Amino acid sequence: MGLADNIRNNRSKTRTKIVVASWGDDSGPAVIYASALTAGDISKIQRKHKDFLNNTSVEAMIDLILLKAETQDGEKAFSLEDKPLLMRESLNVISEVAGQMFGDVDSIEDIEKN
Repeated sequence: MGLADNIRNNRSKTRTKIVVASWGDDSGPAVIYASALTAGDISKIQRKHKDFLNNTSVEAMIDLILLKAETQDGEKAFSLEDKPLLMRESLNVISEVAGQMFGDVDSIEDIEKN
């Protein structure tokens, strides 16, 4: 087995569970999931937001949520059509959700190493 096979086999399959009380309803808070950020995810965001790692804009955080947010079944939680709705959401909520999607990344340097 080669190194590439090792990488494929060891890639984390876990997802972060993100509870968003303000997006919930009478049955309870909303729950979305996000897999770990990858180099490909960062590259995709940086194509639109050139300085994403050094100066994260609200729109970049929303694009991250659109890219990574999933339902419990692994389906996309949001589509591009939901962007205007998210742009009108509280900054506190958007930054909290996006922050949880960054997960255990401690710094910009950690992301740039990958």
